[in-house]
Amino acid sequence: TNPWADPQGNGYQLIQSLYALGSGGLFGKGLNFSTQKLLFLTYGESDFIFAIIGEELGFVGCVAVIAAYFFLTCRGIRIAARCKDRFGSLLAAGITSVMALQVAVNIGVATSSVPPTGQTLPFISAGGTSLIIFMAAVGILLNISRNSESI
Repeated sequence: TNPWADPQGNGYQLIQSLYALGSGGLFGKGLNFSTQKLLFLTYGESDFIFAIIGEELGFVGCVAVIAAYFFLTCRGIRIAARCKDRFGSLLAAGITSVMALQVAVNIGVATSSVPPTGQTLPFISAGGTSLIIFMAAVGILLNISRNSESI
């Protein structure tokens, strides 16, 4: 949908997210100097945390966050490819794909590429349940990697 069609209603969050990403510039305003998270972006700590990262850390911080998730995804794919048994391989691939998909959806929502869904950004968004689930998933992924072939 077009957020500019209803800027005071349904499109308000997306517009404020785009303002936050745009006002960050190359290096951002600095940690804890975000104006959008305190005044305008109501779900800045969970659904739109990537927009706050973009405002506070800028383009460089966004690229660093995306690179960290890319590294985690590549390592998960590598673990799935090197696993000895089929179940471990499918489990590692599933954990990795769920994590990568959730990252892609959250970043897509913050950049207004996809409609808002309420997905959290793994390991960063506020909320204990998401953090516990993803930490347990990475623990399972590490256990699978310990029992895989070392090539």
